[in-house]
Amino acid sequence: MSPSSAVLPLAASPLVDPVAPGWQLLTAALVAIALLVVLITVVKLHPFLALILGGLTVGIIAGQNVNDVLASITKGLGDTTAGVGALIALGAMFAILLAESGGADQIVDTIVGRASGRLLPWAMAAVGAIIGLPMFFEIGLVLLMPVIYLVARRAQVSLITVGIPALAGLSAMHGFVPPHPGPVTAIDYLGADLGVTLALGILVAVPTIIVAGPLFGAIAGRWVVVEPPHTWEAEERVATRRPSFGVTIATVLLPVVLMLGKAVLDIVIDDPENTVQQVGDVIGAPFVALLIAVLVAMYTFGVRAGMDKATISDTVGRSLPPIAGILLIVAAGGGFKQVLVDTGIGTLLADWAKDADVSVLLLAWVLAVLIRLATGSATVATITASSLMVALVDGMSTGETSLVVLAVGAGSVFFSHVNDAGFWLVKEYFGMGVGQTVKTWSLMETVLSVTGLVVVLFLGIFI
Repeated sequence: MSPSSAVLPLAASPLVDPVAPGWQLLTAALVAIALLVVLITVVKLHPFLALILGGLTVGIIAGQNVNDVLASITKGLGDTTAGVGALIALGAMFAILLAESGGADQIVDTIVGRASGRLLPWAMAAVGAIIGLPMFFEIGLVLLMPVIYLVARRAQVSLITVGIPALAGLSAMHGFVPPHPGPVTAIDYLGADLGVTLALGILVAVPTIIVAGPLFGAIAGRWVVVEPPHTWEAEERVATRRPSFGVTIATVLLPVVLMLGKAVLDIVIDDPENTVQQVGDVIGAPFVALLIAVLVAMYTFGVRAGMDKATISDTVGRSLPPIAGILLIVAAGGGFKQVLVDTGIGTLLADWAKDADVSVLLLAWVLAVLIRLATGSATVATITASSLMVALVDGMSTGETSLVVLAVGAGSVFFSHVNDAGFWLVKEYFGMGVGQTVKTWSLMETVLSVTGLVVVLFLGIFI
């Protein structure tokens, strides 16, 4: 069994011969992307519906039978839901248990409490990264804001100086590291190995967070000085029995260790008949690793934190409704991707890229950047860019395919601006004007994106 096999139910699709002349397929892709931009940004249509309509547009302009287009969309919807949907749901369950048990507070208090004044931005970057590992960006931001306020007040520094590093940690995890929806979706579409991508994602995230977090935060903190408000000054929530720091970190890192362990065993042993590798392949499979982590968290963050069975069940149940929209968008993106594959647009783009001798990593990043700037959505940027890259990863090694995933992830976080909900969330929480938000948050995202690309290109020299 190769390292990239049996990773997720949906692997990279085989090359498909173009169903129409190149100009017609290119027109179909451009019109569909333009339609996505208009529907999402101007009409304010939900991305789920916009992606469905975009898929129909591609197939119809490419000259396919409408029934065939619908079949492609249906197949993509089902395959993507099977491959990604369960992982997103399990990740949400794990995240809410971490938050409700007080485990996240424990991580913050332990790391920040031991940091001196000069090390506070670095500590906040570490907190943002650890909290961001299992949590969606928005949830992590809401969770960290009271801490950012408190730390800024105690250190008597600008909210930006300690806030930007925390945001960099959160955003880097969101863009580079599974099991976040973006990386997992790109892995699913491109048939990459999750364990290898996870390892490389962490390798890319560390220097990227350092540059975009503490280093850029020190500069941004001088550009924009925001006094921390007294909101939440006495609203720290303490669980009945907060889990210890060691137990919390061990539980958070459990799925990471299981998935990385599988990747290591596949490389070191590389024998499908070996019992140890077979066991590793099972418990290190993304779905099983996250399932084990959730079950363990129900004990460490649930039972040991003083929750009874009914409370644990209710807590886990409350994690699912908020992610319904994300699941629908990702599923619709699978339908959109499948139409691009079945019409042969990906094959056409692959042939063009090879003839033009364009770096696949740079192309993946540019495509994601353009969609991100146009739609404001990192998820839509990831879905669209990785859909277009499917044919270009054909024949690539496991490591090279993972780097393409990370290049897409880097591009998907580029320059958040007024069409991104995250922009307004940060603006309001930090109490900044639009111009201040651009000079801090938007530029941080740009530094994060460009630094991530540079690190990916550097790793590409050796992989």
